[in-house]
Amino acid sequence: MRNMQAENIIEMLHITKEFPGIIANDDITLQLRKGEIHALLGENGAGKSTLMSVLFGLYQPEAGEIRKNGKTVRIDDPNDATALGIGMVHQHFKLIEVFTVLDNIILGAETTRMGFLQKREARRKVEELSERYGLKVDLDAKVEDITVGMQQRVEILKMLCRDNEILIFDEPTAVLTPQEIDELMATMREFAKEGKSILFISHKLNEIMAVADRVTVLRKGKCIGTVETKDTDKQSLSNMMVGRPVQLEVEKGPAKPGEVVLHVDGMSVPSRTHRKRSAVNDVSFDVRAGEIVCVAGIDGNGQTELVYGLTGLEKTSGGTVTLCGHDISHASIRQRNRYLSHIPEDRHKHGLILDFTLEQNMVLQKYREPRFQHLGFIKEGEVRAYAQQLIEQYDVRSGQGPITVARSMSGGNQQKAIIAREIDRELPLIVAVQPTRGLDVGAIEYIHKQLVAERDRGRAVLLVSLELDEVMSLSDRILVMYEGEIVGELDPKKTSVQELGLYMAGAKRAAEGGESA
Repeated sequence: MRNMQAENIIEMLHITKEFPGIIANDDITLQLRKGEIHALLGENGAGKSTLMSVLFGLYQPEAGEIRKNGKTVRIDDPNDATALGIGMVHQHFKLIEVFTVLDNIILGAETTRMGFLQKREARRKVEELSERYGLKVDLDAKVEDITVGMQQRVEILKMLCRDNEILIFDEPTAVLTPQEIDELMATMREFAKEGKSILFISHKLNEIMAVADRVTVLRKGKCIGTVETKDTDKQSLSNMMVGRPVQLEVEKGPAKPGEVVLHVDGMSVPSRTHRKRSAVNDVSFDVRAGEIVCVAGIDGNGQTELVYGLTGLEKTSGGTVTLCGHDISHASIRQRNRYLSHIPEDRHKHGLILDFTLEQNMVLQKYREPRFQHLGFIKEGEVRAYAQQLIEQYDVRSGQGPITVARSMSGGNQQKAIIAREIDRELPLIVAVQPTRGLDVGAIEYIHKQLVAERDRGRAVLLVSLELDEVMSLSDRILVMYEGEIVGELDPKKTSVQELGLYMAGAKRAAEGGESA
C-alpha cells in the first residue's frame, strides 16, 4: 500500500439527501485523504451515486457540509466542482453521440485564440494524455460508433483534460473487459502516485481488495462503516454491504441439454464503422434447451453485433437464424419477441423507456395481452398489480414503487427491472448480455440462481459476458469470439482462465489443436 498523507482533501460531513418517498443519503460522513484510492461499496440503491452527485454539484443536500482542505465549500453545479478540481466519470456516460470523440473531450473546456477554436492544440494535449495513461481511442470516430469500453476511456480523458485532482469513478469497470479493467486499475494507481485522490464506486469485491486503500460501506442510505482494505476480506465486506452472508460461488448441477432451440448457420452482420468489413463473419452454433452457452471475448470483437443480428436490432448480411424451428432471419423484432427474451447490453438505449414509469416498462412487451388491455384501453389496476409482484420478487428498489419514473432509479435497480421483466416472459430462449453489469453481490447471487433455475426448467440461455469469473462459473459451454469469428468452443470444466484468455486474444484457435468449434 502507498504511504498516504494523513490530511483529508475532501470531507463530506452529515450529508442528507431526500427524493420523493426515499432518503437516499441519511446523515453520511465520508473523508477522502490526499493520494488515496477510497472505495464506496453498497447494494443497488444504497445511495452511492447520489452521494457522489452531491459532491459533483448535480444535487444539493438537505443537510450537511462539504470541506476541501479543511475549508467549507459550496458546490452549486458541476462547474463549481470543476473549479475546485473535482471530476467525475458517471455510470451512464454524459456524451453527445453524434459528436466525435475529440469534440466530446474538449466540450466546455475548449482552447481558443482570438475567438477561434484551437483544435490542433487540443488534439495534441489529448494524444499526450492518451499515450501517457494507455487510454487509446480514435479521436475522429463518432461516439455512437464506438464500444461502451471506448466511451469509458473518453469520459476519463475528458476528466484528465480538465486537470482535476479529485477523481470520482462511478462503476468504472462495469462495461470493461478483464484486460481493460487491469489497465484501469494500473492507471488509477498511477493517478494516486501522482498525488491525485480517487473516490471509486464499485460492486466488485476483487477490484476493491486489489486497488483500494480504504472502503466505506453504505446500506439503505446509511453509512455502515469505513475499514482499511488490508484489515478486511471479501466475505466480511459482502456481509457489511448486504447485511447477511452471501454465497460468492455459483451452485449448479450438470446440464441436461435437450432439443436445439437456436440454430445459427453462417450468420454475418456488417460493421457500422468499417463498411467493407463484417463485424460478425460466417458464425455458426447451436443453443439447446436446458443449457447455458456463453459467448466470451474481449469487447469489440463482434459480440454486440451478434446479439443485434439475433434479436433483429441489426440486419444480417448472410446466413440463417432458426429459432424453435422457425426461420427468423428476416423477421421483425416483434415477431422474434414471441420466442426470445432479451436482456440488452445498453439498458438505457434498448432496455427501458426512461421517462415511462416502472410499471409501464414492466409491460412493454405484454400490454397487448387480454390480461392488460380491453378494446385498446390499458387495465391500469392489472398493470400495477403485475409490476408490484415483480418488484417484490426481484427486490427492485424505487422511491415510489410502480409509479417511479425509470430515469430516477439507480442503474442497478434499472437492470433488475429489465431482468425481472424478461425472465418472467417464460420464452424458450433467453439472450442475456452482461446481465449482472452494475449489480451488487446479493443481486448477482440472485440473478445467477435465476438463470440456472431457468436452464433447469428447460429453457435455452445464451449468455454474453465480459466477466471471466461469470463465464467460467455459469456456462455449460463457452464460445470464444475474436474479430467477428468463433475461434474456439471450450468446456469450462476442462479449460482454465489462462487458456480462455489465449483464445480471447487471438493467440490460439480451435484449428490449431484445440477443441473443434
